[in-house]
Amino acid sequence: MPRPGKHIRAWNIAGTTKVMKRWSIKTLTVWTLLSVSQIVLADAVPGGIYRWIVPEGAQSLSYRNRPVFTHNGQAIVGIPITETAGTNEIYYRLNGTPESHPFAVRSKQYSEQHITIVDTTKVDPPAQDLERIRDEAARQRRLYDSVTPTLSFDRSFVLPLNGITTSLYGHRRFFNGQPRSPHSGLDIAADRGTPIIAPAPGTVRLADDLFFNGNTIFLDHGQGLITMYCHLSQHKVAVDEVVAQGDVIGLVGTTGRATGPHLHWSVSLNGYRVDPGAFMQAFANTLNASSDVE
Repeated sequence: MPRPGKHIRAWNIAGTTKVMKRWSIKTLTVWTLLSVSQIVLADAVPGGIYRWIVPEGAQSLSYRNRPVFTHNGQAIVGIPITETAGTNEIYYRLNGTPESHPFAVRSKQYSEQHITIVDTTKVDPPAQDLERIRDEAARQRRLYDSVTPTLSFDRSFVLPLNGITTSLYGHRRFFNGQPRSPHSGLDIAADRGTPIIAPAPGTVRLADDLFFNGNTIFLDHGQGLITMYCHLSQHKVAVDEVVAQGDVIGLVGTTGRATGPHLHWSVSLNGYRVDPGAFMQAFANTLNASSDVE
């Protein structure tokens, strides 16, 4: 795994993989070359998750004027990576009365990552591509902000790809020495053409070729929970298609701004990109009776 600050030019993963419509879920629940303790956040930090047992009868939960995702009587709140340390609040109504639940967000310092991009147009785009980039950004923003009805989940989310994690969530990134936005997901490297699966049930909201992200898929899991899959060599699903956990949605590639074959996987919760590992752990905890929430 690259150390923080190390320049990354490319990676090449040896071996072959047979393409199948559905992979074994069990094999994808194991973290590959990345222990849970490295990426799962113990409490609320910028880019992390806050989980809370919702009072019985509470309604209209919101955080920063956005609806809150709930499952099995627990709220799972995504904290923006730009959030500063201090007190945040979840607002709700109980028996018709406005209430709030305060919680603390502690500070977190993310490491730097310097990456060399050979195709400089993906670092400093030419003028003729700027309108396309703006349009695509607005389109993605609308999807991230969308809230659709609750879906039924009876098992934990799984990793969409079994490979080598080459870049963690939150790295403060520099492309060819130029500062860019923090890394908004996990990068998982694998052979070109390796199948990528749906980590949970969802509906395909986008399947298109984007300037920076390359061939990209957005899955909508309901209640403002959106997952994104970038740099694919091929889409295997179409917009409005409903997928089950384990269905193949695309193949690993190098499209868009990529230095080698890999998947960039993002999780967006209540409009904010959060650490996928922290979300997976928090969601798994809602499936079991747990006393580790406030």
